Amino acid sequence: METLGVGIIGFGFIGKAHTYGYLNMPLYYDPVPVRTRLVGVATSREETARKAKEQGGFEFATTDWRELIARDDIQIINICSPNSQHAEQLLAAIAAGKHIYCDKPLVVTAEEARQVEAALREYRGTGQVTLQYRFYPPTLRAKQLIDEGFVGNVICFRASYLHSGSVDPNRPMGWKQLKSEGGGVLQDLGSHVLDLMDHLIGPVTSVMCDMRILYPERPLPSGEFVPVEADDHVVMLARLANGATGTIEATKIATGTEDELRFEIHGDRGALRFNLMDLNYLEAYDLREPDSPMGGHRGWRKLATVQRYEKPSGFFPSSKSGIGWVRGHMHCLYSFLRAIATGEPAEPSLQRGIQIQRMLAAAAHSAATRTWQELPR
Repeated sequence: METLGVGIIGFGFIGKAHTYGYLNMPLYYDPVPVRTRLVGVATSREETARKAKEQGGFEFATTDWRELIARDDIQIINICSPNSQHAEQLLAAIAAGKHIYCDKPLVVTAEEARQVEAALREYRGTGQVTLQYRFYPPTLRAKQLIDEGFVGNVICFRASYLHSGSVDPNRPMGWKQLKSEGGGVLQDLGSHVLDLMDHLIGPVTSVMCDMRILYPERPLPSGEFVPVEADDHVVMLARLANGATGTIEATKIATGTEDELRFEIHGDRGALRFNLMDLNYLEAYDLREPDSPMGGHRGWRKLATVQRYEKPSGFFPSSKSGIGWVRGHMHCLYSFLRAIATGEPAEPSLQRGIQIQRMLAAAAHSAATRTWQELPR
């Protein structure tokens, strides 16, 4: 079996999650699609690069991400850098013919989307964007049930991704709170929830969006207060191709929440609902069940999806063991490696990442103009 060298650009929170995936893939999937080895890691400072090398077991570390792309012993480039750096790194990796695994959002501006899309026309590698919420057993099962017609014709829906980390007015701004770095909840959390709804019940054809900044100023790590440009809260009215309407929300100012991606989908035959904080279950309601006598068998049922992935997964941990957040990242990465091994297109593809970016741009334009906007396909 072929062994592919991996270079990871960035070793923050997501860089560690992806590194975990490569290190532990053989434990979760037997056999693995391809073997990998962690060759190099790039961060912005020498001290963080040295620490990343030690923590991840990389063969070398650098402060210049271009060194990873230039090396012949690295076939996979994994991009986990701040959003504003993605486009340059993508273009270099595409030109070098590397396989690419890139965190969302793929890019942050319309011009970057055009540049990457043009480069992809001649690209022959395998590329995937990290939209891991498609890859948990409850969301995989939801997709199966919807495609089988369980909910029937979608009537209405609501979806939200709720955090509370920006409620504190004295929380220092990091790059995810800086517009210049591609920050804001529309890019950070909205990309996930919009993709998931479009994937499950789409296409989402149009949106009316509003955005809010909670505090006009926040401190930098130095303590200096500066104007806030990046959005804290985004809410959309959304319309599907069949005329169904719903809401899509992303926020970091929902007091009392932790990491709560939720959805409810209501159709003329049944309904589904999910909360990331109750990750072992998908809830389903079958309208075709009898409701008499005294309610009959009709009602919400918790489907124990737990860790019931299809082979070659499902052996470690046990399919009955409680699932955790990192597991979706594992299966998302597995799907990328499987696409490399089989030569089949990866999904969600880099082209899908460009499409999502254009949908987010349309939502931002809706908020600026207070108008309904058609979403580009």
